[in-house]
Amino acid sequence: NIVFFQASNPGQFENDSDILWQRGHVPETIVYHGRVGINTDAPDEALVVCGNAKVMGRVMHPSDSRAKQNIREVDTNEQLRRITQMRLVEYDYKPEFASVMGIKNT
Repeated sequence: NIVFFQASNPGQFENDSDILWQRGHVPETIVYHGRVGINTDAPDEALVVCGNAKVMGRVMHPSDSRAKQNIREVDTNEQLRRITQMRLVEYDYKPEFASVMGIKNT
């Protein structure tokens, strides 16, 4: 996993343990090969933010229509037939996950 951050002073670090951070190919960026945690010392994804995050731009997601092409209507009856073959489930979150994520109703 690769995470890009804008930095005002990319490539300058306080000690040798920061060697995992590298100057990016794009100007004013740095790259870290691994997981990054903000307000956590145990990130389990490429980027984990424990707290509020403020985004001053767009967030792209694979389901975003701006990332797709050849979007077309499908046969509704065929799709309903497929849905009737789906396995539907109910579940409860594991208590240790719910407590870390701040989920009250598991």
